[in-house]
Amino acid sequence: METRELRYFVAVAEELHFGRAAERLGIAQPPLSRAIGGLERRLGALLLERGSRGVTLTAAGAVLLREARAALDAVEAAERRTRRAALTAAGQPAVILAAKAGASGELLAKLLDAYAAEPGAVTVDVLLCGPGEQAAVLRDGRADVALLHRPFDDLAGFDTEDLHTEGQVAVLPAGHPLATRPHLRIAEVTGLPDLPLPRWPRPDGTFPDGPGPKVRDHTQLTQLISLGRACAIVPETIRTSLHEGLTAVPVPDSPHVTTVIAWPPHSRSTAVAGLVRAATAL
Repeated sequence: METRELRYFVAVAEELHFGRAAERLGIAQPPLSRAIGGLERRLGALLLERGSRGVTLTAAGAVLLREARAALDAVEAAERRTRRAALTAAGQPAVILAAKAGASGELLAKLLDAYAAEPGAVTVDVLLCGPGEQAAVLRDGRADVALLHRPFDDLAGFDTEDLHTEGQVAVLPAGHPLATRPHLRIAEVTGLPDLPLPRWPRPDGTFPDGPGPKVRDHTQLTQLISLGRACAIVPETIRTSLHEGLTAVPVPDSPHVTTVIAWPPHSRSTAVAGLVRAATAL
């Protein structure tokens, strides 16, 4: 199968309409239909059911859609990494490190300082991401290495090294009745009717249902907590960046969070190896 054929098929499978898919691809409909038909003949499988009411995916088509998306993502990631390798060969070496905005700030600063002291260190461009975005940018080649957090981030398919494990705390307005407690249980925090937990976006950008406010970053979150509109359970390193008016109370029965440094297998360049070495030595 050719990359072009996979792009054609994904467009039709997502649009479920040959006309809209052709418009999206910027081609005429007849060659698109011929390409899909040729792909089906070579595979010996019907991928799309064509009917008067439109197009639907067959079971085989659903499998190919999933595999085609992964294959196209891998091709795009390879293109991005190859371009960066070409820049390195041209004397513009750099490595891109993805990290969650507002998280692991102290660890990130120590890591960058430690790596800068390594012989042969190159420029590190830090890509600050929204919640859950680091794994995606690492997979699609926009980053070479990332700081991820278990159990929240998807580590599947990455090589990793554990860096730091910590407990979690409840962040509350300083004047709240529970703010003076030595510790809290998860059930106590999640059961606060006046301070609902925030709703973070899913990978597709949608938000789960619930009473809590929608938030996209830690700046929004801390402001909402200060205003008495929300609370949160977060890793305890948040203590170093809490401003006046907020209190952190330990939540011992919440899951521990481990920060890891992650990179795609088979793509550990000299620069990435140096970053990993510097991180694990902290």
